[in-house]
Amino acid sequence: MKNMITLILQDSATKVTDAIDVDGGASDYSELMFHIVAGIIFSVVGIAVLGVCFWLMERITPFSIVKEIEEHQNTSLAIVMGAVVIAMSIIIAAAIHG
Repeated sequence: MKNMITLILQDSATKVTDAIDVDGGASDYSELMFHIVAGIIFSVVGIAVLGVCFWLMERITPFSIVKEIEEHQNTSLAIVMGAVVIAMSIIIAAAIHG
């Protein structure tokens, strides 16, 4: 039974790598998994850095950003914070891309 499962998994992996092999290069399932895992890790790190930047902005300002935006309906502050988030996202993406 264990050998049958192993053969099925190997056959499935071969079909997946054959389907991915478009340009005639060496298709390697481990390379695909490496890129998937790297993408997940970079996404988590990028989101964490973005969260730290937002937290830092909250600490630097003498008022509560969330309270200003939610309770006082400060639209200009919301636009500025949106611009900060977009700018940090571009910087993080450029850093990850190399």
